[in-house]
Amino acid sequence: MLKNIVREITPLTQNDCFTIFSRVKKEFNFPLHYHEEFELNFILNAKDAKRIVGDHVDLIDDIELVLIGPNLSHAWFTNQCKSEEIKEITIQFHKDLFDEKMLRRNQLSFIRQMFDLAAKGILFSKETAQAIYPRIISLHQKSGFDSVMSLINILHDLSTSRNIRTLSETTFNNEFQFNFNSRRIEKAFEYMNKNYDKQVTLGDIAKLVNMTEVSFSRFIKKRTGITFIDSLNEIRLGHASRILIDTTNSIAEVSYSCGFNNISNFNRLFKKKKSCTPKEFRENFSGTRTFF
Repeated sequence: MLKNIVREITPLTQNDCFTIFSRVKKEFNFPLHYHEEFELNFILNAKDAKRIVGDHVDLIDDIELVLIGPNLSHAWFTNQCKSEEIKEITIQFHKDLFDEKMLRRNQLSFIRQMFDLAAKGILFSKETAQAIYPRIISLHQKSGFDSVMSLINILHDLSTSRNIRTLSETTFNNEFQFNFNSRRIEKAFEYMNKNYDKQVTLGDIAKLVNMTEVSFSRFIKKRTGITFIDSLNEIRLGHASRILIDTTNSIAEVSYSCGFNNISNFNRLFKKKKSCTPKEFRENFSGTRTFF
């Protein structure tokens, strides 16, 4: 089953708090996937489309709002939906946007409980979706600190809303869900995020964290579940995704600006990780995406 589920590398970088993406379309064309970020998905005018969250499958109504937890597989499929104007607004934010100690404070207890429930996916009531919709729309008009505070207010109000319903019967912990809990790993990823557009070698990183190449190679695989080169490629692909969305640069320009010296290799890796070519990805994201 997991082999048919795509691990999405989102364009959200470590320097962002969240991103909001809005578009109008005629069909759902993204495969069943999962990612490390939380996702709040608002959908309008898509009655009878099919929603899959974890092991839960259902047809959706004409308006819905769903919160997906980190690494929980999900997708919406056109199915029997006949709408010509499906409106989709997606907010993605890092799973560590709120510090764990902060979430344990009394004032954030409802948000913490909601995040725990999101491991199975949360469907909010139709009334809640309708009430929150104008505030989600207005996020595009905010900037900086105001945008982050508005998101926090939205999350708090959702956490205290009535008739919250969890979707999946099972909490899915796949092989990529790891707690790094390591200053060496943090230091390595910080370096790769800053230098993804340059040549970065295993030797560079091993020296940075004061380990031998062999030791660090084993260490990063044990801590993250993937190899050093896969980690670096995923960081580069994440930045490439963002550039594809934000600019009209050619595929070759995007490839080289993200540290890929071979455009064929870039195209192959991109399609393997995202189940579409860079060109198709850009076309699929023909909407308004804003990073905060």
